[in-house]
Amino acid sequence: MNIKKFFDKENFVPSTFDKKQKTQSLVVSCALVVFFIIASFTFFNMLYAFSDIVGSIVSGSADVALKDFSRSVPLFLTFFMSLWTVLMLQASFRNVSEEKRLKSLFKDSICLLAFAGFNFIYVLGMTLNHTFSSMVEGSPSPFYPLDSILFSLIFVAIGVLTILYVKKWKEKAPYLVPGREIVTKARGLYCVFVTFWMLFALFAFSGSIFSLFIYDFKHEFAFYGVMVVIAYFLSPLFLGVWEFYYNELKEEKKKEFLLPLAIAGVALSVIVVALYFVSLGTGLDAPSNAGFGMFPVAFAASVNIATMLTVVTPLIVSVVALIKGLLLRKQKAE
Repeated sequence: MNIKKFFDKENFVPSTFDKKQKTQSLVVSCALVVFFIIASFTFFNMLYAFSDIVGSIVSGSADVALKDFSRSVPLFLTFFMSLWTVLMLQASFRNVSEEKRLKSLFKDSICLLAFAGFNFIYVLGMTLNHTFSSMVEGSPSPFYPLDSILFSLIFVAIGVLTILYVKKWKEKAPYLVPGREIVTKARGLYCVFVTFWMLFALFAFSGSIFSLFIYDFKHEFAFYGVMVVIAYFLSPLFLGVWEFYYNELKEEKKKEFLLPLAIAGVALSVIVVALYFVSLGTGLDAPSNAGFGMFPVAFAASVNIATMLTVVTPLIVSVVALIKGLLLRKQKAE
């Protein structure tokens, strides 16, 4: 197949957009990227806080675990609101029915306001009762819990503006970008699959960045460290291809391009997975020695479960896409 065909602008839905539609599409896409990055880094910090809580429980210090949990609630809520915003943007961008899209936006905005308001009050209350020694304790993030307050204000603003748009501004500034078809067959399974893929991609994106500062690439586990960075980056890369390439294709082109894209994804995933396991040959204790800082709670048996699952996720996604592509090709042949 001609490679140039994959990048022919006429194969993509945005080729039919006017200037205003392209601007709207660009704004939503940029917002998705920004909130994905925010959700990714808050997810990583949340996992560290979760590790501390689990460690306290395992060591028999339930009171310490409870205290750590109460201090980490704003971090958990900030991640949840970031992820909620990403999913809200995706839903609004995909829902082909204007009525359903507006209804979904309104409900999501109400929920976002509720969580943001609760988080704001929670941080203030915990500061006043001295659970937080000050508004800037510096852990787990440099400006915590003040950053949770600031994020809450941002999410309140997003919720309010979205509600105002749904109730007052939609006629003056209609959302012109054609929505994408929502999956209807086995929708529950589809949503679960995509959500887990999103979580692994969030962990992998932040992990690929943090690992550049955590791993010592000069020591005996350098090859392992390099392969972890590459394997981590593969999940968000595949998610980006799915969101900003495959989902931008016209429906007939999706059916045509899915199989070759899946084959390329499987091939790349197999190579990366194979090299990752080869890197383990440099020392089976590489994960516990070189990667402990990535996700401490995953090393209960000196095995980096989080990394292992993240490494194979792109392969699983690619195989699922390959099966779907083969089924579509079979249907077309019939």
